Amino acid sequence: MDLKEVMAINLRRLRHAKQMTQEELADRAGLSARYVGAIERADVSASVSVLGQIAEALNVEATVLIKRTAVHPHRSR
Repeated sequence: MDLKEVMAINLRRLRHAKQMTQEELADRAGLSARYVGAIERADVSASVSVLGQIAEALNVEATVLIKRTAVHPHRSR
């Protein structure tokens, strides 16, 4: 799994945990909802600046967005 996919998974998980829509996150981060969706689908790579904007909007450290976590092989998608 590349870093773009790791960020996509972490971003979606954190956004859901904070009960935010893509639109709300985009508004807080100063981004378009379409761009946030593309990051969550791992269609695009976010720049370091965008990573910082998203982290600030979610009130987390930027490293949380790119931290690899253990993969659960038995987990269904």
